[in-house]
Amino acid sequence: MSPSPGPYEDGPRAAHDDEPPGSPGRRRTLRLAAWAAVLAVGLSAWAVALGARRDAAPVTASVPAAAPVLPAGGDLEAQVGALQVQLRAQPKDHAAWATLGVAYVEQARTDGDPSRYPQAQRALARSLELAPGNDPALAGRAALAAARHDFSGALRLADAALARNPYNERALCSRVDALVELGRYDEAERAAGTADSRRPGVPVFTRYAYVHELRGDVRTARRVLERALGTAAAPGDVAYVATALGRLAAREGDGRTALRYYARALAADDAYLPALEGRARAQAANGDRAAAIRGMERVVERAPLPAALVALGELYEARGGGGDRARAREQYTLVDAWAALARANGVDADLDTALAEADHGDRRAALRAARAEWSRRHTVHTADALAWALHVNGRDAEALPYARRATATGYRDAAFHYHRGVIERATGHEAEARRLLSSALRLDPGFSPAGASAAEKALRALGGAA
Repeated sequence: MSPSPGPYEDGPRAAHDDEPPGSPGRRRTLRLAAWAAVLAVGLSAWAVALGARRDAAPVTASVPAAAPVLPAGGDLEAQVGALQVQLRAQPKDHAAWATLGVAYVEQARTDGDPSRYPQAQRALARSLELAPGNDPALAGRAALAAARHDFSGALRLADAALARNPYNERALCSRVDALVELGRYDEAERAAGTADSRRPGVPVFTRYAYVHELRGDVRTARRVLERALGTAAAPGDVAYVATALGRLAAREGDGRTALRYYARALAADDAYLPALEGRARAQAANGDRAAAIRGMERVVERAPLPAALVALGELYEARGGGGDRARAREQYTLVDAWAALARANGVDADLDTALAEADHGDRRAALRAARAEWSRRHTVHTADALAWALHVNGRDAEALPYARRATATGYRDAAFHYHRGVIERATGHEAEARRLLSSALRLDPGFSPAGASAAEKALRALGGAA
């Protein structure tokens, strides 16, 4: 349960495990509605209290490589509660305010609750009011900016923090994250090397590994993650790194190894959502749809985020039982609810929603979102999203260069290969289409229930083996 509301809270949180009986989808809808209500009440009260003053500082978002950079030991709820108690007793403790801000960012990331971001912003602003320019708060703001997908702001704030303290671990990590998410991979690799030389440890190792994976160097990524797992002591670190290794194995088509790593992660923290989601995807890839659905339902019950909602919707559609089509539609509708809440809390949700809209929603909206994201940053992920949005809108010739750009770094992602394979086929490049569709199914047959089925059908039509 969340700590009781205090001077550092906006108001009551949505219910967790004590929700009233009902369908899982109904409870998820209620939770999103509750978050929205908390947001409306909380922000209104804050505006009245501060005379509607706006804090222009950006706030952080999670990226694929992001690992927690918080004190080891104990769960996050307990840490937040302890910090709140401490700040009631010592309200001028600027370091505690900075740590609380980062904890709120991490809560938003793990719970899928964007209403934590304004709380984080206020806590970090308070820290800077008490101690202007202190590097922990600047680094916290960099993390917050990244979490909100303001990666240019994250880079600027990380640099400001590092100018004051070149060894600030959070700032070093946020700088890598920002450069990765801006598509500046050469600079990100150098930044990861700098971070490793200054503050070697689990948060830096995981980012170093991800930079190498993006360049197609899976061997180095695996070696670094194994090194990180060997040094991990806190349960949260073990769960995080083991899950990263599970995802890497899954993306390489090694489902058995992926499941072993997910089991190790869940042995360290049996409620760790990324491991639960990864295990469900691996189970789906191995043909255990019933277990996959149970696992993904557990994930979205606690954190209804777009990727998991879409995966669960597609699993329902693949099962095809009574009421499953309606259940699937409910998941896709919840993506829109999450996106609205995220945007209300300052999060750029375009990349999160573009692919969901392309496959299960408004195709024109998907293209608008993908174009908007591409105008801000040129990464393999934004290139893939724009390529696919163009494809579903019938613009394959325009999509092809973006699809090729998404795979140009050597990053091995089954969805990228599937999307490009479909676009290559649509533009008459059948041999390349066969190669890529085969690669998608070989790399990760569970990348998407709907996508994998479509890839198999396209491959058969091209005369390839499904």
